[in-house]
Amino acid sequence: MTTHERDQDERTVRCAMFVDFDNVYLGLRRLDPEAAEAFATEPAHWLAQLQSATGPDGPFTRRFLVRACYLNPSAFSRFRPNFTRAGFQVVDCPSLTQQGKSSADINLVLDAVDALAAPTRYDEFVIVSADADFTPLALRCRAADRRVTIITASPAASAYRAVADVVVTADELAELVTVGPGPASVPDQADESATGRTAPSEATDVPASEAVSRALREADGPLPGGKVAQIAQAADPSLPASGWGGTGGFFAWLEAHVPDAGTASRPAPGYVWDAKRYGEKDLPSSGSASDPAVLRRQVVTVTDTPGLTGEQFRLVLTTLAKDVDSVPFDRADTSRRVRDACQENGANVGRGSVNFVISGILYSGVELQAGTPVEVYAEALAGNVIGLCRGARMDLSPGDVQAIREWVGGGLLDT
Repeated sequence: MTTHERDQDERTVRCAMFVDFDNVYLGLRRLDPEAAEAFATEPAHWLAQLQSATGPDGPFTRRFLVRACYLNPSAFSRFRPNFTRAGFQVVDCPSLTQQGKSSADINLVLDAVDALAAPTRYDEFVIVSADADFTPLALRCRAADRRVTIITASPAASAYRAVADVVVTADELAELVTVGPGPASVPDQADESATGRTAPSEATDVPASEAVSRALREADGPLPGGKVAQIAQAADPSLPASGWGGTGGFFAWLEAHVPDAGTASRPAPGYVWDAKRYGEKDLPSSGSASDPAVLRRQVVTVTDTPGLTGEQFRLVLTTLAKDVDSVPFDRADTSRRVRDACQENGANVGRGSVNFVISGILYSGVELQAGTPVEVYAEALAGNVIGLCRGARMDLSPGDVQAIREWVGGGLLDT
């Protein structure tokens, strides 16, 4: 082994971690109560899981020099010793207003800015929160040439996710905190995003062409070209710098290396699909601003809502209702059974799309349990998607709201 190879193998990244406990615990509890308890009671375990990871320059080890956890002691003081024992500095952030809002946000930001100016250079800032209020902080870290990792436990605004180098989604976090002992790598791209558009978790272990092929096979329809390019770059970060392998551009690279991919430059921003299952007839229409297809495309792009048809949403919702009527809900097992049942019925529905539906219902405060009418699930999901749109600052008219309810609700809701 050469000296260079040994240095790469032993590469250590100095990290500063800031945990918004209330935000993560409450978000995770809505999604998976067992995972929420594991997060709160065994921080040493999931911290160890995060220590080994892979980035554009290969594998590395995180050294968490700063470990800070911000929690409201009046509500969560019982978890304080767990984090103290794991080497965290626990900052008590009691409620200072009549509305019950704590001072966690401002304390976290102040400490992070101090860390940016500290004599020790922290290579990576890990922000454990889905709160989009931390977007300016993430931007400040990136401007200072620091790597930014965001770990969320609930839907995070697209602008917040866009400024991060790595985003660990709620489903990935739930799996991370409950996985067995031993180090686990955290991917540079989500293993399976809420849209079902898959980026490989073992990004550096598979060729970019294989990663793209797999994403197209598992997608629910044509994918925006930018999304597919991100998947390729996650598997091989050198592609853009090499002129896409000497081909001169992304679409030319696709033609040379992914022969089963269909492509189109119109409608903007261009689309890529699995040519064995889809064609140009499956592309979204350009239409007018009032065209429901245009609205749906904007919702999918801005909020990462799955690009399913109304009939597919209806099938997922009804299949989910039947499943929890017969078998007690378990996030992972239920998702898998519903995905399999939908595909047996001829619907190209990916696991990520089913996870999006389940998460949307749970985040709306509705429990998945026997005897609940499917219309309740449809109402919860539609409300969640509309909330995501408004959180992304989409200007929705009453007609837009109704169109989203009809689409995402699968025609199950009153118009």
